[in-house]
Amino acid sequence: MQTSVAKKTAVPIKSRNFKKYLSLYIMLIPLVLYYVLFQYKPMYGNIIAFQDYSIFKGISGSEWVGLDNFKRFLSTPYFFRTLKNTVLLNLSLLVFSFPMPIIFALLLNEVRLKRVKSVVQTLSYMPHFISTVVVAGIVINLLSPSYGIIPMVIEKFTGTRPYLMVDPNYFRTIYTVMNIWQSMGYGSVVYLAAITGIDSQLYEAAVVDGANKFRQIWHITIPGIMPTIMTMLIMRIGNMLGSATDTILLLYQPATYEVADTIGTYVYRNGLLDADYSYSTAVGLFNSIIGLMLVWGSNTLSKKFTEVGIW
Repeated sequence: MQTSVAKKTAVPIKSRNFKKYLSLYIMLIPLVLYYVLFQYKPMYGNIIAFQDYSIFKGISGSEWVGLDNFKRFLSTPYFFRTLKNTVLLNLSLLVFSFPMPIIFALLLNEVRLKRVKSVVQTLSYMPHFISTVVVAGIVINLLSPSYGIIPMVIEKFTGTRPYLMVDPNYFRTIYTVMNIWQSMGYGSVVYLAAITGIDSQLYEAAVVDGANKFRQIWHITIPGIMPTIMTMLIMRIGNMLGSATDTILLLYQPATYEVADTIGTYVYRNGLLDADYSYSTAVGLFNSIIGLMLVWGSNTLSKKFTEVGIW
């Protein structure tokens, strides 16, 4: 009897909730349409990774070749080079670039002068809103041997003016430093928001117990934002093979292909420049599958050791 009554009352409750939040559902429609049209619908195009695709025959008329495009990529000498460069560039960002917004947020949180804090925040956020093309242009000009400031300074000490942009030994450093400068300030926003959610009574109790600032940060602030840190870390690891292709395309040159050519740039050259659509799609799909495995693996390890995950 109670079960039947519950079933009868469940529908009206759901109906009332739907009417109550109708305006929110309507606001959700554009977001859902965006993901359906621009995120899920294009996935259908991955079919051409298993075809010898021709733009004249279309997907339905192109010949099926199975896994030939994947075998071709795995057997080419570019496979190990692009995979190594992609992993090393992203490891560099993970080791040096990922912690910087956290450290910056911790330091900025300790600034007590509101005017100084707001000025520093504004200045640190600005590089994020500058176009990557402009940022890359600034970097190239700063490192230019003709009129770049940095080569001129190096010349004062060494007597020679190097062309750093064509030296493979410096590309990863240039790429990492540029990424840190452009993303550090804006990336700290999420950590500052997490810090504001920590109960202030914890700090008051720590002060009573005689804890200094370092102890408060180590035992209260960092554990308090650890779920946010782990979530961002999982997402960063999941994007390990999804390097910033646009940035690398703007910075690299044939002289630096040895250390700068990644899977993304390789897909760009084969897909857009050489019009080898099936092969480039197979390479991109391979990259996406590995990225999915990295997300799943990092999320599993995170939930096992820290009980924090994105699902």
